[in-house]
Amino acid sequence: MPARKVFRLRLPSGAKLVLGQRTLVMGVLNVTPDSFSDGGRFFSARRATEHALGMQRDGADIVDIGAESTRPGAEPISATEELRRLLPVLDALRGKLKVPISIDTQKAAVAEVALGAGASIVNDISGLRSDSGLARVAAAWGAPLIVMHLRGEPRSMQKGPFARNVLRDVERGLRQSVAAAQKAGVPRSQIIVDPGIGFGKSFAQNYELLARLALLARLGFPLLLGTSRKGFLGATLARNGKPAPVAERLWGTAATVAAGILHGAHIVRVHDVAEMAQVARVSDAIVRGSR
Repeated sequence: MPARKVFRLRLPSGAKLVLGQRTLVMGVLNVTPDSFSDGGRFFSARRATEHALGMQRDGADIVDIGAESTRPGAEPISATEELRRLLPVLDALRGKLKVPISIDTQKAAVAEVALGAGASIVNDISGLRSDSGLARVAAAWGAPLIVMHLRGEPRSMQKGPFARNVLRDVERGLRQSVAAAQKAGVPRSQIIVDPGIGFGKSFAQNYELLARLALLARLGFPLLLGTSRKGFLGATLARNGKPAPVAERLWGTAATVAAGILHGAHIVRVHDVAEMAQVARVSDAIVRGSR
């Protein structure tokens, strides 16, 4: 079992985010009408705010708020529409949510406004391929930046072709994203990497990345892992030739969260915070027991 390096990131407030002493749980809040997992459930500002506070009570260390769906086949929306969905939620959470807010966006203009409205972390699923200006915004605000590996784009990513060597493809893509972030002024100490499970990978490749996750630690950055409720789990748990519904992927998610932590993940991005917080605590105990 690999040793997990400890990282200390600085938030715009001056507070420190410590990664590696224990696994941090990032709760997902989709302020969208069409996300694959919970599209429409938290589309109103009131319900989104209640859910964010509920995730905090359940043990979330970070709340990741996104207003543009990135499910397979999703169409992009404008920055104006994204902010129209986001700002009422950020305003309602100001002073109430005590854990950091991560803003899940591919647009510099959205990140700029969101950081001004209380967000502390920028989470870019495109790894700066959509908008290189996003890194300059993170640098200017002193915000940690998460760069994810994405092969293709959300609307076409699962149509292939998939990489012949997925680990090499992910490693190369993340190195490019990190280089772009540093060129824009983001310190190396403020960067988190995400292999992008489910984003432009075959179902088998997702499992390969999970099994070989520790190899990505050689990049020298904290690792974020997002497997929650994803399609490859539905395929594995299929019955009578039909993928398991999203609502029946909890235990499959738990298995991948535990495996990810045992292979070095610093942050797990999940929908079911209370349950996965328990998985993280027990997995962390196993990691400590292996020393």
